[in-house]
Amino acid sequence: MSIDTTHLSALKDLAGDKAWSDDQDVIAPHVTEPRGKFSGKTPLILFPGSVTKLAKIIAYANQNNIKIVPQGGNTGLVGGSIPDLSGNEILINMKRMNKVREIDALNHTITVEAGMLLSEVHSNADKIKCQFPMHIASEGSAMIGGNISTNAGGINVLHFGVMRDLVLGLEVVLPSGDIWNGLTGLRKDNTGYDLKQLFIGGEGTLGIITAATLKLFPEAKQKNTAFVAIPDTEAAIKLLALAREVSGDSLIAFEILPRAGLEITAKHMPGCRDPLENKYDWYILLECATSMQSDLLNLEEVMSKILEQAMDQELVLDGVVAKNISEARTLWNLREFMSEAQKFEGGSIKHDISVPVSKIPEFLRVATKVVEDAVPGIRPIPFGHIGDGNIHFNLTQPKGMDKQEYLAKWEDINHTVHEIVTSLGGSISAEHGIGILKAAELEHFKPEIDLKVMRDIKKALDPNNIMNPGRVLR
Repeated sequence: MSIDTTHLSALKDLAGDKAWSDDQDVIAPHVTEPRGKFSGKTPLILFPGSVTKLAKIIAYANQNNIKIVPQGGNTGLVGGSIPDLSGNEILINMKRMNKVREIDALNHTITVEAGMLLSEVHSNADKIKCQFPMHIASEGSAMIGGNISTNAGGINVLHFGVMRDLVLGLEVVLPSGDIWNGLTGLRKDNTGYDLKQLFIGGEGTLGIITAATLKLFPEAKQKNTAFVAIPDTEAAIKLLALAREVSGDSLIAFEILPRAGLEITAKHMPGCRDPLENKYDWYILLECATSMQSDLLNLEEVMSKILEQAMDQELVLDGVVAKNISEARTLWNLREFMSEAQKFEGGSIKHDISVPVSKIPEFLRVATKVVEDAVPGIRPIPFGHIGDGNIHFNLTQPKGMDKQEYLAKWEDINHTVHEIVTSLGGSISAEHGIGILKAAELEHFKPEIDLKVMRDIKKALDPNNIMNPGRVLR
């Protein structure tokens, strides 16, 4: 049954002038996710401009059992911020709540509203010679509230941690319409349950994040980037340990790239090319950074020492070190455009998994063989954050195979790969969340006691199940 027009009118009034649209042309970009795998319908999108307006909207929705789907920059990849096809869910986009509320340079914190773009958080931190170290490919369109709701990761998790490690406090509108103000810049607060952790990674199922106090760090005064070829994936793990030890733990990023991925990126993405003359099966992109001046710690010498010892131990076969920021950016483009480049090669079945770092070679060996046996001609392109155990195990369709025939195998291949992941003590979702895409898989692989506790928390906070229903927990 569709939402009564009386309710739609009431929600428009609560949102305020110019803070809503029922024009399907305006709504259209908000109801399809970036890969086109999920799409939905909604009669109304709201753009609240303040926490008080949002609270009134949610209170009304709760009183009248109207389902709500929160949305940030719509860069998610698991369907968690897309309304379903029923047309009975209201979409709430946070883009108008995008202000800086406070910057405390001495406390190294910034408090921003949930609709601020991640790139703008970076810019505001730069103004006080600090950095916010969360970096992802979509940072120019992803909003900080969505990053928090999905517990985003990115390239610097190795050194700084995931979003869960970077948030000190939150402001959240609960499903009841109450506003929980947990904004704080405290590093230590041992006064009971850490409530913010319920909402970080909660994907909007327990409330809508409206603002956050984030940790800042001193700006990097030096940064050194290298792209190296390695003999095999076992060498990658040994190189990681060596780099961390030699660098004094100034290693901030450590990414693995396969030959197949490098080739399609160089083929399809402008400005991308193979930086090495010879061809190799596997590559590592590593980066060190420090807030120390070069007279105290010279990163060029550190990187040289890492590579020298790695060559001596036959962990590195070849490589290049970026001479400047421009060259470093060119090397990073090979990594950041790899997922985009796969679109030009047909269908791609994707996995966002993590395993203990020591288990990565075994995972890659076993999972690659299993999918190649299941689909002859399949083209595995595993890449990503090997430094923290997070691999994007993406599988491009065989050449000549029908795209839809291949993509129809998505769920079966996902399940097979996830079985391997869990057998190695890993996770079926490292940084993209669960959303709709992995809700059934979560039920299968998560222990029943975990699911029970999660459902109990959901029922306690959202007894009417209005907040992003069917996402994470079906």
